Amino acid sequence: MKFNANDTGHRHALYHKLWLIMKLTLLFVFAALMHVSASTFAQRVTISKPNAKLIDVFSAIQKQTGVDFVYSNSVLSKGHTVSLNVKDAALKEVLDLCFKNQPFAYAIENKTIVVKEKRTSVDAATGEIQEGVVSGRVTTKDGKPLRGVTVVVKDQTFRGVTDLNGDFKINVPGLTKYTLVFSYLGMKTRTLQVTKPMQVIVQLEEGHDELDEVQVTGYEVIDKRLSTSAITSLLVEDILVPGMNSIEQALEGRVPELVYMTNSGEVGSTPRIRVRGTSTILGNREPLWVLDGFIMHDPVNITNDELNDPDYINLIGNAIQGINPQDIERVDILKDASATALYGTRAANGVIVVTTKKGAIGPARFTYNHSSKVSLRPTYTDKNINLMNSQERIRFGKDLVDLHYQFPSNMPLVGYEGAIQRYYKGLLSYEEFLSEVKWYETVNTDWFDILTRNSYSQDNTLGVSGGTNNVRYYTSLGYNPEMGVTKGTKTQRYTARVNLDFAFSEKLKANISINGNTQKKNNLIGALNAMDYAYNTTRALPFTNLDGSLYFYENIGYGGMNRPSNRFDYNIVNEIENSSSTYDGNTLGASLSMRYNVIKNMTLTLAGSYNNSGTLQEQWWGDQTHYVARLKNAEYEEAPKKGESGYSILPYGGILNSTNTKSEGFTVRTQTDYRHFAGDDRQHLFSGLVGFEVNGSTSRSMNSENRGFVKERGLQFVQNIDIDAYPHYKSWVKNNNPSLGYNISRQVSGYFSTSYSYRSYFSLNANTRFDASNKFGSRSNERLLPVWSVSGMWNPKEIFLSDVDFISEIRMRASFGKQGNMLDDQSPNLIIKMGTIDPNYNENVSTIARYPNPNLAWEQTNQFNSGLDISLFENRLNVGATFYVKRTKDLFSSVQVSSVNGVNGNVYVMNNGNLENIGYSLQLSGQPIKNETFRWNMSTYFSGNYNKVLSGTVDNFRINDYQSGRAIVDGVPISSFYSYKFLGLNSGNGAPVFDDYSDRRHLLENKTLEETVLMTMVNSGQREPIFSGSLSNSFTYRRFGISTNLSYSLGSKMRLFPMYSPIVGGVSSAVNIRKEFTERWRASGDEQFTNIPAIIGPSDPDYWNYYVHYSSASGPTKPVQQFASSVWDMYDKSDYRVVSGNYLKMTSLAFRYSFDPKFLKKTPFSAASMSVNGTNIFTISAKELKGQDPMQAGFAKPSLSNRPSYTMQFNVTF
Repeated sequence: MKFNANDTGHRHALYHKLWLIMKLTLLFVFAALMHVSASTFAQRVTISKPNAKLIDVFSAIQKQTGVDFVYSNSVLSKGHTVSLNVKDAALKEVLDLCFKNQPFAYAIENKTIVVKEKRTSVDAATGEIQEGVVSGRVTTKDGKPLRGVTVVVKDQTFRGVTDLNGDFKINVPGLTKYTLVFSYLGMKTRTLQVTKPMQVIVQLEEGHDELDEVQVTGYEVIDKRLSTSAITSLLVEDILVPGMNSIEQALEGRVPELVYMTNSGEVGSTPRIRVRGTSTILGNREPLWVLDGFIMHDPVNITNDELNDPDYINLIGNAIQGINPQDIERVDILKDASATALYGTRAANGVIVVTTKKGAIGPARFTYNHSSKVSLRPTYTDKNINLMNSQERIRFGKDLVDLHYQFPSNMPLVGYEGAIQRYYKGLLSYEEFLSEVKWYETVNTDWFDILTRNSYSQDNTLGVSGGTNNVRYYTSLGYNPEMGVTKGTKTQRYTARVNLDFAFSEKLKANISINGNTQKKNNLIGALNAMDYAYNTTRALPFTNLDGSLYFYENIGYGGMNRPSNRFDYNIVNEIENSSSTYDGNTLGASLSMRYNVIKNMTLTLAGSYNNSGTLQEQWWGDQTHYVARLKNAEYEEAPKKGESGYSILPYGGILNSTNTKSEGFTVRTQTDYRHFAGDDRQHLFSGLVGFEVNGSTSRSMNSENRGFVKERGLQFVQNIDIDAYPHYKSWVKNNNPSLGYNISRQVSGYFSTSYSYRSYFSLNANTRFDASNKFGSRSNERLLPVWSVSGMWNPKEIFLSDVDFISEIRMRASFGKQGNMLDDQSPNLIIKMGTIDPNYNENVSTIARYPNPNLAWEQTNQFNSGLDISLFENRLNVGATFYVKRTKDLFSSVQVSSVNGVNGNVYVMNNGNLENIGYSLQLSGQPIKNETFRWNMSTYFSGNYNKVLSGTVDNFRINDYQSGRAIVDGVPISSFYSYKFLGLNSGNGAPVFDDYSDRRHLLENKTLEETVLMTMVNSGQREPIFSGSLSNSFTYRRFGISTNLSYSLGSKMRLFPMYSPIVGGVSSAVNIRKEFTERWRASGDEQFTNIPAIIGPSDPDYWNYYVHYSSASGPTKPVQQFASSVWDMYDKSDYRVVSGNYLKMTSLAFRYSFDPKFLKKTPFSAASMSVNGTNIFTISAKELKGQDPMQAGFAKPSLSNRPSYTMQFNVTF
C-alpha cells in the first residue's frame, strides 16, 4: 500500500501554484517599476491658446494632468500672456514655455506647482497679498465653482466656507506654515501645504479618498457623513499590535457590541465572536467574513453544533486566519439590518468586511516588517494554582490509609498508595517502602515545565507598492512560524498577495487580486490533553528514573467483549513523542473587478472571484504508545497473542487517521451604480445600485483509518499480516470502510439599494435582496421571503444648532429591517443514502439520510436600530450611543420523534420558538491634549446585550446540556446553566446535602426533564457576558509613542474546576488533589467552618448512598427523570461552586519609537521604527478562582489559558 499518494500529488500541485504566484508577483512588480520609471517624464499635455492668460493656461494643464497650482495674484499679475500650440508635449516642456522670460519661476512639490517670484534683496519684502490671510477658489474638475466647500486649517481653529463663486478667505494670524484641508460632500478631500500668504486654486474630484471618511460595506463605499447604518470602521494600523498573527485578535476590546471569547490559548485556536448577541439556536452564530467584497469560505466544514458549543476548541481555524494581517488596511463591522441587508440570508449574525492594502501613486516603496515574540508558559505559582505539591499529596494519601480508605482496584501502583500496597503484598521491605515514600515526597514533578515551554515565534512580511496614474500595485510575501506554549505544538504560515489597480481610461478601471497561503499546524492528538494531565496528575509521580530514563508506570487498559482489563506502561511524554496531529492547508484565491463609467453618473461593475483550497488532516499513533498497546493487548516489545483469547485489534504497527478535503467556491456579480447631484448648489444627492449575483461552493472529503502504519520505517504499512490468526482484527478490517463526503451549494441573488441625501442635513436609504438556493425548502422558495431594510439619518446641527460653535456635528440614525435564515442541511425531499451489498439479502440496500421537511419555514429576524453621534470642539471629542432590538421568530429547533418515522437519530427540525436580543452601547473618544510635540488620544466604550428565549422551544436536551449552558429554556438567556442547590454538610459524616427532592420524590414523578431541572436546580446565570467594554489610550511625544488597551467583561458566570471529577470513582494514586481538601470536614462541628465535604470511601457503609443518586437507581420505566448521577458530581456542579466570570484584562501595552528622518539620511531607509509590546499582560478576576483563568470556565477539562506574550518589532521602508 502506498502511503498518502493523494497527499503527495496535492502538495506538489500546491507548491507549483505558490511558485507560480511568486513568479507572477515578481513579473508584476518589475513591470510596474518600469512603468513608474518612465511615468516621471510621461505626462503629456496638448494646448492651443494664442495670447492666453497664465491663469487660463494653468487651468488647462490642471484638467489634463491633475496637478495643482499655488501662486499669489500680485505675483501672477506681473507676468505677460503666452501663446502655446503644443501637442502631446511633456509637462516640463510646456511649463518651461510658460515661464520663459517671466518675472517668476516655478517649483514642483509632489503634485503641486508653486509659482515663486524672482526676488531681489530690494523687493523681497514687497507684495500685495495681505499678511496673515489665505484666499482662493475651489472648483470641480471641469472648472465649475463649488459653493459650500469647507476649508479648514489643519490642527487649528481657523476655517471658512466657499461662496457662490467658489471663493474663500481665511485669516491665519501668526501662521507661516500650515496645511489647508478642503472637504465637500461627495468629493475627495484634498490637502494643500501653504508656506506664505497666497491665493490658491484647488480642484476637487468626485469620490472618497480618506480612509477615515468612508465606510466600506463590500458592495459600496459610503460617506460617513451620509451613513444611515450601524457600522464600526477601524484602520488596522490603529488596532494591530505586534505579535498578533490574525486580524481576529486585533478586534478584542475595539468594537462596541462585539464580544470576543476564547476557551483555549493553544497556538492556532479560533476565538468565538458574537455581534449583537445570538440570533439563532441551530444555525451558525458566527459573523460573516468578507474579503475585498467577496464572502470567504472556510477550508474545512465544521458543523454548527461544534461551532456553537461553548466548550469546543477549534484548532482547524477559519478562512480569515490564512490572511496576513500586515496586508489588511481596514476592517468594517456591519451590525444592523441596514448595513447587512445586501448580504441576504447569510448575514443575520453581522458582517465583518476586510479590505486589503492597495498601491499608491509614486515610485516603488519597499517595506519589511519583522517581529519576534516570546510567550510565557504556565507555572504552579500562577495566581497560586490551588493544587497539592508532592509532600501535600503524600500526606493526603497517608490520611486516606489511616481512614482505611478502599482504593480503586485498578489504580496505578505509584505514590504513597501504590508503595504501601506493594508493602502489604510483601513486594517491598519496610526500609524499601520508607525510602520510596521519601523519594515520592521530594520528587515534586513540575508537569507544567515538562509539558509546556516559553515559546518563541516570529513574523516576517516583505511588501512593495507604488504605481502611476494608470497602474498601481501592492504585493507582499509573508512567513509566520509560531511555536506553541504546549510542547509539540506549532504552526507555520506562508502568504503571498498581489493587488493591481488599472486605469485604462477615465471610463474604464479594473482591479486584480491574487492571494495564496499555506498553513501547517502541529497539535497534540485529541486524547492527549497536556493541560488536563498537568492539572490532574499527582506531582508525587516521577517523570524520569534516577538514571534519567523515562519513568513508566502501569496504567489500566480497557475491557469489553469479555476482554480482560490489562495494564500497560504509560508515560505522557512517550505518548506525545510517538503521536501527532497535523494539518496541512493550502488556499489559492483570485478576484477581478472591472468598472466602466457608462455615462457621467452611472457605473457598471462586473466582478468575480474564485478560491480553491485543499487540506489534509492526519492523526498518528505510533506502536510504542500506551494507546496502541491497549489495542494490541501487548506491550511494544511483546508479540501479539493469536486467537480469540488474544483480543488483539491491532497486532502490528500503529494507526493513521486521514481526512482529505478539497473545496472550491466562486462568485460572479454584475452591478450598476448611479450617483447624481442635483440643484444649483449640488444640494440633492440621488444614489442607488442594482445587482445580480451567482455564487456556489463545492467540497469533497474522504476520511479513513488505517492500521499497521509504521512511520519510522519509511512511511509504510505492515504487509502480509495473517488476519485469520487475529479474529478481532479481522472483524475490524471487514467493517472498516473510508467515509466520503460531498456537498454542493448554489445560490442566485438579486439586490437593490437606493438613497437620497439633502446636503448633509438628512439621508434616506432602502435596501432589499432576494436569494434562491438549492438548499432552501421548496415551500420557502414559494413564499420567497426577501431581506429588506429602511433607514434614515438626520443632522440637526445644520438646522437648529448652526450657531453653536462648540458642536461640530450631530447625527441621529434609525433603521428597521427583516432578515431570513435557512439551514443548509434541510431539504423538502426525502434523501436516500444508497448503500452497498447486504450479505444477508444479497441485495443493494439504502437508508434514509434525511427525512423530508417541506414545511420548514424561514427563521426570521426583525431588527430595529437607533443611534446618536455627536462631535464637539472641532471633533476633539466624539460621543456615540446605540440602541437596538432584534426579535427572531420561527426559530429552528430539534424535536424528538418516534423512530417509526424513519428519521435518522430520531431528531427532526421544525420552526418552534422566538428569541429576543435587546442591547445598547455608549462610546467616547477624543484628544484631550494635542499640540506640536505631545498628543493624547483616548477611546472607551461600554456595551450591553440582554437576550432570552420568549416561547415555544422544544424539550430535546440531556441533563448535561442544562448543566453546561447548551440547553434552551423558555424565558431565560441563551448559555444559561443550572446548578444543584447546595444546603451544606451533613453534621454526622460531612457529606454534602442538597435540596434534591429526596424527601418528596413523588412531586417529580411523570415530569419532563426540563420540569425536573427547574424544580430541583437553580439558574446560575449565563456563560456569555452581558456587558463588555474597553479603555484605550495612546500617547505620542515627538517620536515616542505609548499605547494601552484594557478590556473587560461583566455579567458571566462560571464553575470552579471540579474537585471530585478526577476521583468520583475513587481516589487514584496517580491523581492530584486540589488544596481545598486540606480544609475538608473531619469531625462533627466542622460544618460550621467549612463547606468542603469529608472523604467517604467504598469501605464506608454509606458510600453507595452517595455514589449513586436515587434518580438514577430505578429502571427504564422509572417515574422520575434522572437528573443527577452521584452526590460528588452534584457538589462539583452545585451553586456553591459557581463564581463570577467578570474580568479586567490588560490586552496590550506597546512602546514605539520612530527614527528621525535626518538620521535615516545616512542609511538606505526612508522610514524606520521599532516597538516593544506585551499582550495579555495581566488579568484581574474573582479571588475565588485561585489560579483558574476566567476563560477556563470549569465546564470542560482544563485548557491552556491565553498566555502573556512580549514582542519586539522592527519596521523599515526603503
